Amino acid sequence: MYAKLLIALWQNFKMRAKISIDHIVYNYDTKKPIDISIPLRAGKENVNAWYVDPVKIAPVITDQFVGSVKLGGAVNFNNIAFNPHGNGTHTECVGHISKEDYSINNCLKEFFFSAKLISINPEKIGEDEVITKDQVKNAWESQGEKAEAVIIRTLDNPKEKINKQYSNTNPPYIEVDAVNYLLAEGIEHLLIDLPSVDREYDDGVLAAHHAFWEYPKNTQKHRTITELIYVPNEVEDGFYLMNLQIASFENDASPSKPILYRLEPES
Repeated sequence: MYAKLLIALWQNFKMRAKISIDHIVYNYDTKKPIDISIPLRAGKENVNAWYVDPVKIAPVITDQFVGSVKLGGAVNFNNIAFNPHGNGTHTECVGHISKEDYSINNCLKEFFFSAKLISINPEKIGEDEVITKDQVKNAWESQGEKAEAVIIRTLDNPKEKINKQYSNTNPPYIEVDAVNYLLAEGIEHLLIDLPSVDREYDDGVLAAHHAFWEYPKNTQKHRTITELIYVPNEVEDGFYLMNLQIASFENDASPSKPILYRLEPES
């Protein structure tokens, strides 16, 4: 009976939690995580960008060993081949554009952040679709809270984004003035549901990346950019607690799993 009571109390404790942000107490439910990552799946149905090969997941097979239970082996023992930038949700550090060997594993040292989700329909400018400063400013200021991270969902927002083939499609991107606005608002982590914050073809300028990390003159190695997320339509714009999960790769980028928890002010 005593053990059952402890389990019941622990389960209840896990369900509701509180956090203080800027002297305001918020409640959130740990049993209601919102996963905004796209899973890495083998084959051509996985989201893809930058002309990379599809994800490959295949068993190790040698003369002495079969790494597949279906094929008669004792265990499943797969090799996985992928590119973090082109094959799914990933978080990158300044090492993506630097001569120095920065790794995401060394740059990202905290994993929980206050975050605001905003939705934007990119503006048609010539042949491009662009997330502009005015759009970001209007969406940001429509919500009163400050935050450490911004999550940008582009509209319209079809579920087909999770297997879209982006290469050679000139996807939308965010203009530098919008990035500078977000930095002025205190943003340290930028998440977006596109292959890049920059234009697909820009002659290697990568202006938004350089602005965000202030590289090379004032490098902010703790900041991160997460690309190729997917935020379901039923998730409302607003204020969240975000847990930004990565694998411990000594590389400029890692597959990642951003998890959101809706924050509600305590009454």
